[in-house]
Amino acid sequence: MEIPTGNTVQDSPLPIIDFANFGDGTSSEAFEISKKLFEACQGVGFAYLINTGIPQSQVDDMFAWSKAFFDLPPDVKKLAPHPKEGWKHRGYSAVGVEQVSQMVFDPSELAAIRKSAPDFKESFDIGREENARIDNIWLPDSHLPGFREVATSFFNTCRAFQMSKLMRALALGLNLPGNGDFLEKYHQEGENQLRLLHYPAAPAEVFARGQKGRIGAHTDFGTATLLFQDDVGGLEVESPRGSGQFISAPPTPGALVFNIGDCLMRWSNDTLKSTLHRVGPCPHDGMGMVRERFSIPFFMSADSDVLIDCLPGCWDESRPKKYEPVTAQAYIDMRLNATY
Repeated sequence: MEIPTGNTVQDSPLPIIDFANFGDGTSSEAFEISKKLFEACQGVGFAYLINTGIPQSQVDDMFAWSKAFFDLPPDVKKLAPHPKEGWKHRGYSAVGVEQVSQMVFDPSELAAIRKSAPDFKESFDIGREENARIDNIWLPDSHLPGFREVATSFFNTCRAFQMSKLMRALALGLNLPGNGDFLEKYHQEGENQLRLLHYPAAPAEVFARGQKGRIGAHTDFGTATLLFQDDVGGLEVESPRGSGQFISAPPTPGALVFNIGDCLMRWSNDTLKSTLHRVGPCPHDGMGMVRERFSIPFFMSADSDVLIDCLPGCWDESRPKKYEPVTAQAYIDMRLNATY
């Protein structure tokens, strides 16, 4: 993803990390980029990434296909239904099916949250194609020919950036052993998830009255997330972290949003921060309607059997381990099951 001329990324309220000179991660420039990424992750836990190598044309194309999918009739979209089990995070979820919550697992509490202001969004989720545990759930090809190939290609492009640059930068920033290879070896299976999200248009008054919500304040579950936004906006990040105050993270051409997930925060013994964020109602169109919004997060997770204990250098006698060990799969499953 190359940064275009005339952008406004320099006005960003979040740190900006430029990967233009990262190369193979062995140069002095790469170490400086990794240091800046570490500082962002240690502070707000969010950043804009530019010059990642993810082509803007491919991002734009994926958004066009996402719109084409969500424009299909409801009965057609339901031909690729999300399973009833939350951990089988694949396929289509209609408006009101999923409810994001923050560390709430009691069924009665979750039911109350869903009833008060349900998430007003619909989604479609895919993972890697060769997964013995969870199959992707696709529409019959006759309903949207080419969709599967485009979505799979975009998944693979995001994964390539993850493995060629991002994991190495995080490992270098954390000063982990292995000359930047440490985190890569725990992300070999590609246990990632590409999510297409659509927030339909709705009268502004229903949001003002609390009858509907976009997505409430939450953290992400896995290692880290890449987020692609359309031009509508709505993403808000808690800053300073723990303050209860949220700042806007507006869409910026050529830049993607990056954030740390809960697993990596645990893994790093809270050295890196997984920060609350939410999606508020987007600006209305001047006629009392909140505009529809599209976004595409790419969630990255460690291999399913990896034990999330404490990374080297993130604990000692003066800074003991804060969390009990848990496998990546068990932790992600627990969090996903609370959303359905």
